[in-house]
Amino acid sequence: MTTCRSIFVLLTTLLLHGCDRSSADPPRLPTVDMPLGSRIFTLEVAATDVDRAKGLMDRDSMPVGRGMIFVFAEEAPRAFWMKSTRIALDIVYISAAGEVVDIKSMQPFDLRSTPSEKPAKYAIELNLGAVAACGVKKGDKLQIPPAAAEPKP
Repeated sequence: MTTCRSIFVLLTTLLLHGCDRSSADPPRLPTVDMPLGSRIFTLEVAATDVDRAKGLMDRDSMPVGRGMIFVFAEEAPRAFWMKSTRIALDIVYISAAGEVVDIKSMQPFDLRSTPSEKPAKYAIELNLGAVAACGVKKGDKLQIPPAAAEPKP
């Protein structure tokens, strides 16, 4: 009887640990290193419709120096919202030419749209306050890494 109980406890523990681990470690996308102002950030590349739609949803935190770059096929007016996003973020909208066209802050779970003032081909999400800390501002020119320059089919 003790052996059966021990096996049951062990299997239950493994099952629960496996479930906890999968929710704590969200799947990672390919990354690129990109200079933003005075710092270099490691950005996950969201270059497909599915990856862009998921974005940073359902994450409890994002390490310092990390973020996500959203890559679109064409420059157009953009808008993001924070549905199911648990962390406060800065968003940097960037034109096809690499110009920072807008910077905004977004709060967790906010369902209101956060639009760009001008058309953008890229958007970068960083932890709230990171944009000011690295010194990026509207009008700055950024170099998009080649590995993040175009969306995936």
